[in-house]
Formats: sequence, structure tokens, C-alpha cells
Amino acid sequence: MKQGIHPENYRLVAFKDMSNDEIFLTKSTANTKETIEVDGEKYPLVKLEISRTSHPFYTGKAKLLDTAGRIDKFKNKYAKFKK
Repeated sequence: MKQGIHPENYRLVAFKDMSNDEIFLTKSTANTKETIEVDGEKYPLVKLEISRTSHPFYTGKAKLLDTAGRIDKFKNKYAKFKK
């Protein structure tokens, strides 16, 4: 590995999925203001809305979204620009 080309703040960081409270550790340079204790050690904390443990594609649990009327809403919204 070349010396002096890597960031100085490359360290273990805890990523927390806020939807299911799953925490995993990985190396990152992400800037954080919060810390969390995992297995007796303190790590910088990055909060995530969704991760591999809660994403429907990876879990196989698809969420049904109400899409009825979306095209009509779009047409009504942009009808005023029609010539």
C-alpha cells in the first residue's frame, strides 16, 4: 500500500438502522457527532434510515404502497402548463 494517500480518520464506525435498531461495524471516514457503546467499546455512530437488514429487496418482505391516482395527480398538477 502506498503511504500518505489514505485519510487519517479511517476507523471502525457503528452504523445503526433506525427502523429495526440493528447495529453493524465497518470501517469508514464518515464524520459523526454521536458515539455508541458496542461490546464495551465506544464507536462513532452513523444513523441510517434503511440498511440491508430492513430493505424490502434483501429481506423479501415487500411493502405495499398506495399508488392509486398518482397519474391523475401528475396530470392535474401540470395541466396549467399545457398549451
